[in-house]
Amino acid sequence: MRVIFKRDFLAYFRTPVGFVFMGVFLSLAGLVFFLYNLTYLSSDLLGFLSQMTTLTMLLCPLLSMRLMCEERQKRTDQLLLTSPLSMGALVVGKFCAAACVMLLTILLTNVYTLIIAAYGTVYGGEWLVGYLGFSLQSLSFLALDLFVSCFAKNQLTGAISSFGANFLLWMADTLSGSLSVRWLSDALDFLSLYDRYKPFILGQLSYASVAFFVGFIAVCLVAAARVLDARRFSQGGAA
Repeated sequence: MRVIFKRDFLAYFRTPVGFVFMGVFLSLAGLVFFLYNLTYLSSDLLGFLSQMTTLTMLLCPLLSMRLMCEERQKRTDQLLLTSPLSMGALVVGKFCAAACVMLLTILLTNVYTLIIAAYGTVYGGEWLVGYLGFSLQSLSFLALDLFVSCFAKNQLTGAISSFGANFLLWMADTLSGSLSVRWLSDALDFLSLYDRYKPFILGQLSYASVAFFVGFIAVCLVAAARVLDARRFSQGGAA
């Protein structure tokens, strides 16, 4: 697993993907900070983090698209599928590599936190809760996109399908309040990554939401490992 992690993490910075993701994310975060905080002279850190949810939805596919799809595109997946390495370790190694890039990028957004602290007040508890919620939500999107990309054959379809899954979650969250079927609306609210993020935006540490995000990530990673196991079995049977 450590070999997979090291290889994939370094690959982000041996190719433009990691730099493009970080550059675009931080540039758009800077734009959000300017429009939401500087324009109105606001020191609302949690409001700033809540606005960046859209960036995660849009840009997560850039990180996830190469994890599995590039292996299939270059046909190096055959080596991985026939190796003694378990599919669970493979998935976790790849996820951790992408997660480190994501968390490093999120860490760099604290430049804007320092600007707020220089001209206003930043409360430690508020900062910790806000960034914890934002990080967990971002990693949940990443785990979902990793799972979805397991079905794609190239990076373009992987990125498109991952964005489609993220957009579907956003639409489900938007429409849940207007549904007349109560049980369906409640189910969508329960599964919503956006609804689970709301307590953190209010500065509340929700243990239920933390458990949900961790469980959501685990389910996506287990599902991705099962997909790869099925592919390994089918190829072994074909051989």
